Amino acid sequence: MKVHLIRKETIERFVRNNAQSRGSFSEWPAQVKYGDWNAPADILATFPSADLLCNGSNKVVFDIGGNKYRMIGKYAFGDRQVHLFICWIGTHAQYDRLCDNGEQYTTSDY
Repeated sequence: MKVHLIRKETIERFVRNNAQSRGSFSEWPAQVKYGDWNAPADILATFPSADLLCNGSNKVVFDIGGNKYRMIGKYAFGDRQVHLFICWIGTHAQYDRLCDNGEQYTTSDY
């Protein structure tokens, strides 16, 4: 199924506010656009370095820019497409702080 990226502007805003991340995020939306996901495992086929979060969160963590940045998305498989909502974007160090506080499952900044 095709992927419907919700709130692409979130990525654009992050890149605008963090100019050094522009190159890292330039290819990611195109990979999503041409993704064909029918199950969570297909996310990993498109993004092998991604991690599916458990605890029934339906969230995935994407490693961006050689793991310099992390992005958390929440996915929902529908009848005809997959919805991917961007919940959080930050540096790897910021993500580690989220994990230290157990917030990676519940965070939704956007």
